[in-house]
Amino acid sequence: QVRLVESGGGLVQAGESLRLSCAASGSFVSLSRMGWFRQAPGSQRELVASIFQDGITNYADSVKGRFTISRDNANNTVHMQMNNLKPEDTSLYYCHADVYVSASWRVYWGQGTQVTVSS
Repeated sequence: QVRLVESGGGLVQAGESLRLSCAASGSFVSLSRMGWFRQAPGSQRELVASIFQDGITNYADSVKGRFTISRDNANNTVHMQMNNLKPEDTSLYYCHADVYVSASWRVYWGQGTQVTVSS
């Protein structure tokens, strides 16, 4: 069984920073893309940032220049530093990972961590 455990959400004021972390555990062969999606009430889940094992990254236009994603392959973790947070960043943030397990690639999700930015 593969688990993604997130940490680091919270309540901050606009302009402040937060750092999200996600650790993958369990029995698997490999992790490919890891990253973060977010979903606000009444909205679709959207990609925030992702990173491949070789370090190639992808960001939503709305967070470019403010968020930085990184990963520690040795410890199967991914982090996202969020600076200059805005009220519109308020959302439930989900960690995701493409995991090679039982001879196939599967997508796993964390339970979600709430980020709330007050104006």
